[in-house]
Amino acid sequence: MTVFTVICSSVAIGFALWAAGHALVFKRDSRAALGWIGFCLLFPVVGSLSYWLFGINRIATRARKLDVDSVEGSLQEVPGRSDFQISPEEVPTEFSELARLSEAVTARPLLAGNRVEALHGGERAYPAMLKAIDEAQRCVYLSTYIFDGDTTGLKFADALVRARQRGVEVRVILDGVGEHYSRQQIRQVLLDQQVPVARFLPPRLFPPAVHLNLRNHRKILAVDGQWAFTGGMNLGDRHLEEVVDNPDRVVDVHFRLSGPIAGNIESVFRRDWAFLTGEILGSSPPTLLAGEAFCRAVVDGPDENLGKLAMILVGALSAARQEVAIMTPYFLPSRELIGALQAAALRGVQVSLILPAKNNLFYLHWATRKMLWEILQRGVRVYYQPPPFVHSKLLVVDRHYVQIGSANLDPRSLRLNFELNVGVYDHAFGSQVALHCEEVREVSKEVTLEEMDSRSIPLRMRDAFAWLFSPYL
Repeated sequence: MTVFTVICSSVAIGFALWAAGHALVFKRDSRAALGWIGFCLLFPVVGSLSYWLFGINRIATRARKLDVDSVEGSLQEVPGRSDFQISPEEVPTEFSELARLSEAVTARPLLAGNRVEALHGGERAYPAMLKAIDEAQRCVYLSTYIFDGDTTGLKFADALVRARQRGVEVRVILDGVGEHYSRQQIRQVLLDQQVPVARFLPPRLFPPAVHLNLRNHRKILAVDGQWAFTGGMNLGDRHLEEVVDNPDRVVDVHFRLSGPIAGNIESVFRRDWAFLTGEILGSSPPTLLAGEAFCRAVVDGPDENLGKLAMILVGALSAARQEVAIMTPYFLPSRELIGALQAAALRGVQVSLILPAKNNLFYLHWATRKMLWEILQRGVRVYYQPPPFVHSKLLVVDRHYVQIGSANLDPRSLRLNFELNVGVYDHAFGSQVALHCEEVREVSKEVTLEEMDSRSIPLRMRDAFAWLFSPYL
């Protein structure tokens, strides 16, 4: 064996030991740690390189390079709105348990005096959003995962350009991977009109990108600190429900929020913009009371916020006393979430899970079917709502707590994506969302345990094979 071979082997083994040790110390999931350790030790060169590229979470480190501490007050809190911040002890008794948990987990304020309106379909959401942009006087901040370059996308681009031309501060964040879902990209249209655009961790070959799995999935439109829109809806013709001849048609619901929560959502955008560009945007003036809802922004992502949303979801299921309705396009829950669903149903809570019968990701649909029996056998009721594909994301507990936003119930949303949800404590809004879920269930097909158990062996193997890749779907 030559000296060169010995040196190369020693270096490879050294890197493999370093990568395995790093995974052992820093990975939060024991299964992920064990997988990486085995991969690195069995295949020292390929394993170590793969871990360096894909296994290390560099997001938190990069965020700390900004002088975040000096601007945290303006980025996370809502200056001038302290009168609207309330403690869990001040809310009605039925809200207090979950409010206390959410405050401890998120370290974000619970804000009184908000109004939340559901906007079903692009036909209702897009005109409201465009109107807000056209009436903006100070700032328009837009963050979206997919921004299609079709008729709808160009309408939004034109509105953003008009706002910039009349002196409004306009900023746009596009995900570096999500923007490629569009056949015609809108980014260059905005840049040609001097609209500032930041891309979230775009993929590249030289130097190679190391964050391909970490995506910004948040949907935010914040206007003047007075209005905010969020939910699951991207920007494009595919969300126009009345265009029935569109094979890519997607059913979804977005939300318009006014009151102090609008400024808090704006602060989430400003923090993302600072992370991407280093530019610190000023906060908007205080807003006015707009309604009776208590709201809290729930920020989640693979940085210091990792696991916050999952913890609140488990807490919400644990706090349920009568009924829980969940509507989600993608359902690959963690063991903890499965346990919380089972425990709620066993306590006598009526737990309903509403999934799309037609999914745009067929392999994820297969993977979901692999594990549905676990919750069906404990009394959770599962429904498939008819086509077209339904992308709505809703959770309502006891008709008074609702969670809305961009997060799905799958590993990508709960571990890899940067997400924004809003917890809403309000009887009227909770009843409205619960009624919507009831109406959907009435036209949906209920899935039974017998149906899952009667699948043929080839179908079971297909579903199980897709399920093997569930941490990455």
